Amino acid sequence: MSQTIQEVQDEIIEEFSMLDGDMEMTIGYVMELGDQLDPLDESRKTEDNIVKGCQSKVWLDAELKGDKIQFKADSNTAITKGLVSILVRIFSGRSPQEIIDSDLYFIDKVGLNRFIGTQRSNGLGAMIKQMKIYGLAFSAKAENN
Repeated sequence: MSQTIQEVQDEIIEEFSMLDGDMEMTIGYVMELGDQLDPLDESRKTEDNIVKGCQSKVWLDAELKGDKIQFKADSNTAITKGLVSILVRIFSGRSPQEIIDSDLYFIDKVGLNRFIGTQRSNGLGAMIKQMKIYGLAFSAKAENN
């Protein structure tokens, strides 16, 4: 049985809580998470896959496998790549409906906005929005088949 979106978020909150709100360690950890992200094929780094509203370049690719969406992502900056890797971890392998219905509370619980600043917070919001849009698109596609 795979974890629910809530369980994955709780796990992330737990991991960050060990850093005790230390800014340098938190940012270092976010960057480390980005290093663990599966590489995104260069052919997927297209204009269509760029997340609008991010200061850095963020590519987000989504594919429906069975009834689950698989996300792959990359960014040209280490912190943003770390942030998108957290979202990939939360949303990848979920049904479109789970993604649409999800409520992401880990950002506030971890206090991520404190560490990443306003522009990155807006970018993080844009990434989440884009993932939910993919959820809606795949959900609509499934209904029309």
